[in-house]
Amino acid sequence: MIFTLTALLCLGLSVGPRTPVQAGTLPKPTIWAEPGSVILWWRPVTIWCQGTLEAQEYRLDKEGSVSPWDRQSPLEPGDKAKFSITYMTEQYAGRYHCYYLIRTGWSEHSDPLELVMTGAYNKPSLSALPSPVVTSGGNVTLQCDSWWGSDRFILTKEGEHQPSWILDSQPDLDGQSQALFTVGPMTPNHRWIFRCYGCNRNYPQVWSKPSDPVELMVSGPSGDPTSPPTEHNLMAGDSEDQLLHTESGAQSGLTWYLKVLIGVLVAFVLLLSLLLLLLLPIRHRHQGKGKMSGAADPQPKDGGLQISSSPAVDAQEETLSDAAVKDTQPEEGVQLHHQAAISEAPQDVTYAQLNHLTLRREMTSPSSQSEEPPAEPSVYAALAIH
Repeated sequence: MIFTLTALLCLGLSVGPRTPVQAGTLPKPTIWAEPGSVILWWRPVTIWCQGTLEAQEYRLDKEGSVSPWDRQSPLEPGDKAKFSITYMTEQYAGRYHCYYLIRTGWSEHSDPLELVMTGAYNKPSLSALPSPVVTSGGNVTLQCDSWWGSDRFILTKEGEHQPSWILDSQPDLDGQSQALFTVGPMTPNHRWIFRCYGCNRNYPQVWSKPSDPVELMVSGPSGDPTSPPTEHNLMAGDSEDQLLHTESGAQSGLTWYLKVLIGVLVAFVLLLSLLLLLLLPIRHRHQGKGKMSGAADPQPKDGGLQISSSPAVDAQEETLSDAAVKDTQPEEGVQLHHQAAISEAPQDVTYAQLNHLTLRREMTSPSSQSEEPPAEPSVYAALAIH
């Protein structure tokens, strides 16, 4: 009997130092995610695991994956390690545990960390029934709807890291899936801002995009949907007023610049249109003048000699034209020599070829200009130049 007790005591002493988990000497580490446990698709996230200063190695396990999922050496001063995920995708969504190693053995596993990825589906719609204004101490129903057939909905409250409510969906009258969340009792000293997500129960850590936020207004004793004027609310109200003022100023400045840009563009278009309206009549006017000048001064096909140097020469040309008109049937090649006077000294004689066509055009009426006259013989006249 004494031998058995001695053997058991020795066995306990030998096993105790090698299994510190059973001895309870190593506390379990703490695990958390930054910037949070609900991460939008393709955004970075970091998982931290904090243990003791004696830790030599940290390991991270993901449920459903090969263990260990990742391992890291501790950072200075040695009580924690960092596990980085550069881009959040569906494969990183899940439940994680971490633990660490010291000289005597491994620690316990940490509490689970639910790492959720959002943005996998279209956002659902969230509404308050019957109204977002609720009396103090009362309850309100929030309805979350989805048209793509979500079979589970998650309701979150702003400021809380964990999901507030999770419900399976129910079909509504329109064939969509919905869930009704009862929230309350409501107190006026808190802000109640909610969003909802949809997911598939087979992938509980892969959520849809968040719905538009719904803020519930809690009415005070007077029935007005306002919070009591505590110091915290006054400071929050001042901060919100400053933020709203800054945002409104930025929006008004952007609106002013847009109006100026639109005004400049409109003025430019109007000036361009006015310039085109001014140039088009001038162009048509020039084209009309060109056509009128071309019709008024046609070039004759048969070139005749035109002399318009002086009145004496014009009278002499008229005499010669009259003589040429009177001779209606001259023989071809006949030359008429006209001597102005017989002088003692010899005079230079200049021959001018007169075209019957030109002479007749001058004597006929303008209505006959369009007719094509027959070919006429040429008449030569001698002009004496003194």
